[in-house]
Amino acid sequence: MFIRRRQLAPICCLPRRPRPTGTIVHATARTIDWLLVGLLAVGSIPATIVTLVLLSWFDLKSAMAQHTITISLGVVLLATALFLLAGRRIREHYAARLNVLDQRTRSFCTVVLGFVMGVLVTLTSVGAGAIGVTVLLLLHPKMPAGRVVGSDIAHAVPLTLLAGAGHWYLGSIDWGLLGNLLVGSLPGIVVGSHFASRARDAVVRIALATVLVIAGVRLLS
Repeated sequence: MFIRRRQLAPICCLPRRPRPTGTIVHATARTIDWLLVGLLAVGSIPATIVTLVLLSWFDLKSAMAQHTITISLGVVLLATALFLLAGRRIREHYAARLNVLDQRTRSFCTVVLGFVMGVLVTLTSVGAGAIGVTVLLLLHPKMPAGRVVGSDIAHAVPLTLLAGAGHWYLGSIDWGLLGNLLVGSLPGIVVGSHFASRARDAVVRIALATVLVIAGVRLLS
């Protein structure tokens, strides 16, 4: 993957899962905890609005803005790769400490997580996947993993729509690039899903983490 700094836009159009479709699937299977989605949204929606307002104060095409976004994206990509590879160990290491948290504290931490996710997604377009799910599993260990994933996907829909609408208003979306990505990503989702469902989970995680590390290092170098 070759990424040049001068080509970066405030929204990094990385391939994504079809979140609206995923939400419908999870809702039908009743694997969405709407209370959890609400807690995340309480933090993420204001964070997204605040981040968009702050971005509106700057010239997003300036060298300083592009440098800040590039560094932020590189760091988030590397952090995501770390959580992909070591998520289970992280959960095992901190599980005992977080199990003693009361429900009020868990709810507050979930709102804070939503706030962080709102900032990361609005600034870099990534951060709500491996990082969000790992922390949610830590905060809600008694909740089935499938329900956590479904809730994370459901929460990502309004968050992504709001962030995308904000960047559209700011004029920081390259529609030609977005169109090209959609043309390639839609069939790519079908092909990727076909092979991913037949590959070992560890292989998929390592492959994805490798791509993220290469991109992250490239951005930071």
